[in-house]
Amino acid sequence: MSDALSDLRASVDRAAAALGGTPKAPPALERPKQAGHGDYATNAAMLLTKALGRPPRDVAADLAAALQEDLGDGLAGFEVAGPGFLNLTLSDAWHAGALAGALEAGEAWGRSTPARARWVNVEFVSANPTGPVHIGGARNAAYGDALARALELAGHRVHREFYVNDYGSQIQLLGRSVQARARGEEIPEGGYLGGYITDLAGQIPGAAAMELDELAQRAVALMVDAARASLERFRVTFDTWFSEKALHDEQKVERAFELLAQQGRTFEQDGALWLRTTELGDDKDRVIERASGEHTYFASDIAYHQDKRERGFDLLIDVWGADHHGYVPRMHVGFQALGGAPDELELVIMQLVSLREGEKKVSMSKRAGEFVTLDDLVDDIGVDAARWYLLQRSHDTTIELDLELAKQQSSENPVYYVQYAHARMAAILREATAAADPTPPAEPLHPSERALVRSLLAWPAEVAEAAERRAPHRIATYALDLAQTSAAFYRDCKVRGEPSEAFRVAVCRATQQTLASALGVLGVSAPDEM
Repeated sequence: MSDALSDLRASVDRAAAALGGTPKAPPALERPKQAGHGDYATNAAMLLTKALGRPPRDVAADLAAALQEDLGDGLAGFEVAGPGFLNLTLSDAWHAGALAGALEAGEAWGRSTPARARWVNVEFVSANPTGPVHIGGARNAAYGDALARALELAGHRVHREFYVNDYGSQIQLLGRSVQARARGEEIPEGGYLGGYITDLAGQIPGAAAMELDELAQRAVALMVDAARASLERFRVTFDTWFSEKALHDEQKVERAFELLAQQGRTFEQDGALWLRTTELGDDKDRVIERASGEHTYFASDIAYHQDKRERGFDLLIDVWGADHHGYVPRMHVGFQALGGAPDELELVIMQLVSLREGEKKVSMSKRAGEFVTLDDLVDDIGVDAARWYLLQRSHDTTIELDLELAKQQSSENPVYYVQYAHARMAAILREATAAADPTPPAEPLHPSERALVRSLLAWPAEVAEAAERRAPHRIATYALDLAQTSAAFYRDCKVRGEPSEAFRVAVCRATQQTLASALGVLGVSAPDEM
């Protein structure tokens, strides 16, 4: 979908080409940081100076002339600044045309068509089903879901997946813990101590005498159901809940071993089966089947990623917890050993999140039963605040969530501030007497009107950038900036009863539409009244 800002970038490219030179890099087009330096600035002249053999300020003056010819009355003025930056001032008519494009796009505003649309498998949360989803899993859930939404808006096809680790020693330990509670006995050493274990024992008839494997799987099924309910309450749903146990039951691990053997990637030593990961850059080869015949966790991961490859995805994005950082290189070489290309697998590592209760931080241990669950967090501050605060910082930084601030209904609370901006636009639209009309009004646009239109125009690029960089926190930053810019418009530009009411109604409609879209990517509601 074309938009005015993309068209302006294309005009800069055409003007640069008209001068006969080829820039050494794509020219930038940015909003100046200081007021009075135009609407947009470009460094195109400085990138052309070597090719043209002329001073950059001279090149900038010629570039402005070429742009004037290309843009016509869309370019109201220009200034050559500093070493050769070209500051551009666009006309009111240009701003009005840009606004019209945003309104015409409707709910599709912000959507784009990437150069390469991909079918993406985003696997996230994937917590062991041995306890409720806790605060760390909540951050993983918010990030993975927002990333999936951003990728979809950016034109990709997305499949959301939860990998259920329902195989191995931790599942047996869960079964023994539940059985101990059912029998009124002490939890076995290293077992799970939370109150949810007692609840599980009460939900499974005959748990005290049940065969351990069956009991463990019954407990897992209940925990998965509970996780699904908690996540759906958090507005997170999955297309697939993939069972690790099924990999073994359906012989998919063995088939992955056969594939690796056919490619000469495995060897036997000391009775164990090894993968030659050093050939692909790992610091040592890795065991995938122990001498006892037991498969390692790495073996399950290899088989799981081979299953994803066979399902036809173009790109696999795994969102892992901070404790998996050291596992990243090993998974990459395992994936390449299967024949996967390096750019077909991305491993995103989330950093830790903590809660602040006064000066006290809440410690979390699944086995000790001392942790804050996703449901606890939602009960305390609600879905909207929880998702916003878990998403407003980059995934690769630690965050401390201020529960008191998250509950405030004031401008100090960013999620409330952005939602209120949306509700304020909705209120203006309800009270307006004129229909939205982006036709340029007779009187000059107020600087706050122009600034708000330019903020709206940044939305498609922000979506594309957030998706490309796997950075949904950029959407939160953008939404807050748009809300602040709309507050200045509300302060400076009366709508109802003004000669330019129809145009300002159009500005409000586009602003409401864009705020709703941004909040939607974050999974936060956009209320019409507050």
